[in-house]
Amino acid sequence: MFKKKILIIDDTEFMIKLITDILTDAGYEVISATDGPTGLQKVRTQKPDLVILDVVMPGMSGFEVCRTLRDDESNNLMPIIMLTAQENENDKLEGLELGADDYIIKPFNGRELASRVRNTLKRIDRNRWANPLTGLRGNIEIQSEINQRIATKQLFAVVYADIDNFKAYNDVYGFASGDRAIKLTADVIVDSVNSFGNPKDFVGHIGGDDFIVVTTPDKADGVSQGVINDFDEKIKSLYCDEDLRREYIVTSNRQGQIMKFPLMSISLAVVTNEIRELISHIQISEIAAEVKKKAKSMSGSVYVKDRRKF
Repeated sequence: MFKKKILIIDDTEFMIKLITDILTDAGYEVISATDGPTGLQKVRTQKPDLVILDVVMPGMSGFEVCRTLRDDESNNLMPIIMLTAQENENDKLEGLELGADDYIIKPFNGRELASRVRNTLKRIDRNRWANPLTGLRGNIEIQSEINQRIATKQLFAVVYADIDNFKAYNDVYGFASGDRAIKLTADVIVDSVNSFGNPKDFVGHIGGDDFIVVTTPDKADGVSQGVINDFDEKIKSLYCDEDLRREYIVTSNRQGQIMKFPLMSISLAVVTNEIRELISHIQISEIAAEVKKKAKSMSGSVYVKDRRKF
């Protein structure tokens, strides 16, 4: 199994050994440097997943190392935890202002250090994988969630959601308004899951105007209908009065022909393992694509459930 790599930059061998022992026991690969320039070189060559950085070092201070790392855009998502024996509020604020993700005062508890490293890595990974527009988790975590439910033999339902007539709206109203429509849809789906789903249900953003919910079969209908009701009401706020009155928008195709498109609606495809075995996220995606095609052939916002046994 792949281990996260932690780089310790500290000028004392005792502290390096102490932290190394704690993090090695916690399952991490640990490398170290005893000064700032060597640490910067190891960041470039070793590509650590996280840096633990002492503030007070001879020559190049931890603050200078932190500033240098953050000045390089390639390190923007690499988390930095700063260490200091000085219980000084100004030191803490300066480190955070320079871009440090967390701060630990020496002496520290080993369990606390391991917890902070684990939580920081988890948060950064989620930021890395999240959709930048909606903040929802992306394809890596979507696949992981589905595969985990399959592996643990849970009963589950996957709800795929896709906005109808989104491209036409985006062409007429512009990409900024299109982004607002996607963000509104994300909020609607999250609200519906919070209202009608389970506490541990999963909401993801596949990309573009495609979303996914992983819930349980008994909650799928309520979540889907909740999305439809809320979407149909709130999406009206993104149209001008004229388009709302006539209930369609007008645009031209590549041949210059005038086309009429209905207002945006939402189509949902529900796939469950209630009556047939599902063995992979790829299989589920293929089934959902077929069911979603049927949903999108219907007018308005609808959800369609896959009821096949094979």
